[in-house]
Amino acid sequence: MNTISPETVIPFTVKKRSRLGILIDIRKNKLLYVMLFPVLLYYVIFHYGPMYGAIIAFKDFSPRLGIWGSDWVGFEHFQAFFTGPYFWRTIKNTVLISFYQLLFGFPAPIVLALLLNEVKHALFKRTVQTITYMPHFISLVVICGIIKDFTVSDGVLNDVIVFFGGERTTFLLEPSFFRSVYVSSGVWQHIGWGTIIFLAALTGIDQEQYEAAKIDGAGRWKQMTNVTLPGLMPTIIILLILEIGRMMNVGFEKIILLYNPGTYETADVISSYVYRVGLQDFNYSFSSAVGLFNSMINFILLICSNWLSRKFNDTSLW
Repeated sequence: MNTISPETVIPFTVKKRSRLGILIDIRKNKLLYVMLFPVLLYYVIFHYGPMYGAIIAFKDFSPRLGIWGSDWVGFEHFQAFFTGPYFWRTIKNTVLISFYQLLFGFPAPIVLALLLNEVKHALFKRTVQTITYMPHFISLVVICGIIKDFTVSDGVLNDVIVFFGGERTTFLLEPSFFRSVYVSSGVWQHIGWGTIIFLAALTGIDQEQYEAAKIDGAGRWKQMTNVTLPGLMPTIIILLILEIGRMMNVGFEKIILLYNPGTYETADVISSYVYRVGLQDFNYSFSSAVGLFNSMINFILLICSNWLSRKFNDTSLW
């Protein structure tokens, strides 16, 4: 007579209980799942659905023949990109701009949040927050127009430079200045908006820790370094992991609005290269291959940064 071993029964029972628990949770929180459904639908339609089109990276895609009707070419487009004249230029520019954004753009909201946390005058604090939030809500086209007007030879920035004895320069026509303009304007644009999550995290820090620090004789600086920063650290690590995971996704919209053929040497990144090759030259398969390569690099960076954080700091996304 055949008998069922405990090893077979236990996993089956666990799975059954797990499914039952999910069903009970759905029944209990119907409205929450109804609210979640549109979000899931959005990601399925606009994020996961289009992944099917990544197949054309391995095909010689023709709109007339369609995705499945086009001929397979394997890794031909990847090889063409890796051996092409623009491979190292786009990789170098993407990495450098992303690194500068991470180096200067990521700590800026943290510093501003810490400074605002020390401000006791409510009106002044709200005024600073409102002023620093505003650039985030301005259209990117308008932002780039402002940047161009400020950086032309007769712009405000050059007027300040001349006042201090410098010479006029059209910054966006000089390849050596493009990265500085791009990164510094990004900090100005997003620093206020980025403080929101850190200010929210600061409200979750136990106030008794500050009282204990004061009793021990800690001043404002010691309280910040020994209480505030450790309290913010889990939030900082999670956001840093996410930031590293999208390091190679330098926004092509701002790049395209600011760069010109004269600054391709320092401004042309993978996303802008994909735009030019794919939409302007109609080379869809090649641009899809470049975009897929970029996404794979981001995926690897995300996995590695999450693993390192979990290994050394016990904080991770999963």
